[in-house]
Amino acid sequence: MACGLLSLLGALAYAELGTMNTSSGAEWAYFMDAFGAWPAFLFSWVSTLVLKPSQMAIICLSFAQYAVEAFVAECDPPLSVVKMVAILAIVSILFVNCYSVNLGMAVQNVFTSAKLIAVLIVICGGAYKLFQGNTQHLQNAFTGPTPSLGAIATAFYTGLWAYDGWNNLNYVTEEIQNPSKNLPRSIIIGIPLVTLCYALINVSYLAAMSPTEMIESEAVAVTFGNRILGAMAWLMPLSVTISTFGSANGTLFAAGRLCFAASREGHLLDILSYVHVRRLTPAPGLIFHSLIAGAMVLYGTIDSLIDFFSFTAWIFYGGAMVALIVMRYTKPNYPRPYKVPLIIPILVMVISGYLVVAPIIEKPQIEYLYAVMFIFTGFIFYIPFVHYGYHPKFMDNFTLFFQMLFEVVPTTSMAMFD
Repeated sequence: MACGLLSLLGALAYAELGTMNTSSGAEWAYFMDAFGAWPAFLFSWVSTLVLKPSQMAIICLSFAQYAVEAFVAECDPPLSVVKMVAILAIVSILFVNCYSVNLGMAVQNVFTSAKLIAVLIVICGGAYKLFQGNTQHLQNAFTGPTPSLGAIATAFYTGLWAYDGWNNLNYVTEEIQNPSKNLPRSIIIGIPLVTLCYALINVSYLAAMSPTEMIESEAVAVTFGNRILGAMAWLMPLSVTISTFGSANGTLFAAGRLCFAASREGHLLDILSYVHVRRLTPAPGLIFHSLIAGAMVLYGTIDSLIDFFSFTAWIFYGGAMVALIVMRYTKPNYPRPYKVPLIIPILVMVISGYLVVAPIIEKPQIEYLYAVMFIFTGFIFYIPFVHYGYHPKFMDNFTLFFQMLFEVVPTTSMAMFD
């Protein structure tokens, strides 16, 4: 519930930013408005190399875990098989999004509907167990030793991962009709509804298994299905795989928008903003993200990637709150169709700082060092290539080669969305 509340507060602040600047790119556009080019470049750099690929890698590993678990329910699935299935999922999603923008959107709509069906199955199954009187695990579900401040932050990483995507609409505000009304409305309706669903799902799980069993299970929904659905238990892994496949599809879909917005300002390689001459899909950017996501699948685990992603993401979520506060004073007369109380971005900014600093103090991990290194490496590239506009001669041949290989061309900001 706390993660849902924090996500709602952050999304409301993003709604103000999104109605101020309705161009695609989310944080990249807001950093450009508030701070200028170099913070915006750092975000596009880190998001392209870290955030979006790691997000997709986590989701595809979850997809693979449940898909394989359905066939080897009596033992832990081999890690190599899980990773291979995750790679196949990335390739499939890449093909869908490179083939057609409309196909990618259709897949998203269908799989979102399937996700809602899966949620309904879990909630109904849990309600059935509760009506049978299985409430013993609810009484002491949250008892245990008092956690440290660092442990609370890392626990928030896992909880907030379930809500991540609350800012995805800000990546496609150019495509939203009447964003000044529809963006805040979507947030105010959507996030509380998701929070309620998550709460009911966890109550349902506790009606069927103990907290210890939930922690030890590699695929909680599969364990739940085996306890509740009997011969129809296969519905749970099927539902979860469909849900995660749809989430990964949406992640790659949004990643193409970020690449386009940053590349047209010269903050990324030109080729990443090109689109296919016939299909009008941003194939180079999609392929680039998928290759990095595939590498993360091979060398990472779900837990390590969640820590890596969350630590990095909340640096920039906090930065977006700073941007909002700064623009309240530097651009006081800028049109704000939707405006949140100033206490909201201040509170989210403070919590973001806590989520970044506390885990480092409590239990430093190599993933945090990698994230910081990626951020500072961006400075090395920004100064010569963006600030001074240095353009190596070989880059023209590089761009031409991949332009011919992928059959892509530069385009206007609207062509890829037609």
